[in-house]
Amino acid sequence: MELPTAPFRADLAEGPVGAHAYWVHADDGVRLRVARYPSAGPSEGTPSKGTVLLFPGRTEYVEKYGRTAADLSAAGYDTLTIDWRGQGLSDRLLANGLVGHVQLFTDYQRDVAALLTAARELALPQPMHLISHSMGGAIGLRAVMDGLPVASCVFTGPMWGIRIAPAIRPAAWALGWGSGHIGLGHLYSPGTKPASYVISEPFKDNMLTRDADMYAYMRRQVAEVPALALGGPSLRWLHQSLLECRTLERRASPDLPCLTFVGLKERIVDVPRIRNRMARWPHGRLELVAGAEHEVLMDSAETRKAVMSQIVALFDSASAKPHSAQSA
Repeated sequence: MELPTAPFRADLAEGPVGAHAYWVHADDGVRLRVARYPSAGPSEGTPSKGTVLLFPGRTEYVEKYGRTAADLSAAGYDTLTIDWRGQGLSDRLLANGLVGHVQLFTDYQRDVAALLTAARELALPQPMHLISHSMGGAIGLRAVMDGLPVASCVFTGPMWGIRIAPAIRPAAWALGWGSGHIGLGHLYSPGTKPASYVISEPFKDNMLTRDADMYAYMRRQVAEVPALALGGPSLRWLHQSLLECRTLERRASPDLPCLTFVGLKERIVDVPRIRNRMARWPHGRLELVAGAEHEVLMDSAETRKAVMSQIVALFDSASAKPHSAQSA
């Protein structure tokens, strides 16, 4: 079955030549956009080394990882990524499409299943590997715990806990839980707003990157395609995320080669929970990135090069082991 094509701005993505986006559907009918960035291998007369499943974070979309896909392409890997339900050009879940919302956090696993179906339909090369960022890190952690068929995994600034001041954490739990019981779960979480972060916040002291060019890259994408924009999360999303982080914390780490990167200036996710997880991950390693904020793949050219070289080394090593991928 041929996948229907979806809109895609290759000029804004700045990824490898030949990238395309497609529509797929989750098993509950939600329409999702996926994008395939090809490896440079076939064009150079060499086979692709495999496929990287790239799980974006909250508010993100497939074009945002064009430059990352270009680096992976140069290293010999295809990339397949997705707009999660409720963001990018995938179906929005509320009448107010600027609210980041999900009914159940585990619904994102329906999207993962649809992405795997797309990988099969596109006959993407094996083995597969995983890169998960931020919210995608929580989605990816459950997926690998549940047997995602990848040979290795990488996490960047993973949302294994949300950074909330201890004094207000009980209030966040209570507000998230209570809002759903009185029909207010669709409202924005306190302190958030409808505007896209990269559009509304100046580069100075932003919490994403210290690289002005990468910030301009992200801002340009949303400015030119306003349909990609997403504001703050809903109260329902907040409660579901807190529940998911607590559930995942209680589960054992999978026996899968893993590399996790966290910026030493991280201000969005809970770093102690990341340290705890990686301390009990067999074949796992935590890399602390000096000076970096939340998005190490969107940092300075020097940092991106150093991070990507370690990612590719992990993938190359895992790809060399024919039986390293988990069974679905």
